[in-house]
Amino acid sequence: MTRPRIAGGELNYTGIGATETGALPDGIECLVTQAYVGDGEAAYRRAVQGLLTWQLHKRAGLRVRAESGVVRPGTRVVSGFGVGPFRINAPCEVVWVRRPVAGGGPQSAGFGYGTLPGHPVRGEESFEISLDEQGLVLIKVTAFGVPANWFYAAGGAVTAGARRIVTSRYLRSAQELAAGVN
Repeated sequence: MTRPRIAGGELNYTGIGATETGALPDGIECLVTQAYVGDGEAAYRRAVQGLLTWQLHKRAGLRVRAESGVVRPGTRVVSGFGVGPFRINAPCEVVWVRRPVAGGGPQSAGFGYGTLPGHPVRGEESFEISLDEQGLVLIKVTAFGVPANWFYAAGGAVTAGARRIVTSRYLRSAQELAAGVN
């Protein structure tokens, strides 16, 4: 017997997997945010562990319901933000995952997920933690999409503000994870 999915429908945008390949769809707004989160392989491993177990999202203040405690391709997740009746649920499906490799040296790990029906946007977002040649640990958040309907399109300024707030919380969460803050 298969368990019911926590979100229905199919991925609802063009460019599935584009945040991994870098071949982003033409004519669609794309935002890329990158920030320093720590130093050294241990910080990198802590940040990646938190990212791949949904802790980055939870620490950012999102309510997260996922089909798996570990990020895997095909996993569906519904993250929510807001309060009470003003909560917006954002169903997504993980479309790609890159896991860390053994040993040090430059590398990156992360995942991308795409939107499902009911999400306020139609598009994709990815989260990557990298360790560079100098031992710097960075996070990169890439997102592209269009409003899912006229209601979200009409609230463009509010939507953009919410996106900036959530992204800044992702960055702070990554810094906390890298530092080992509980």
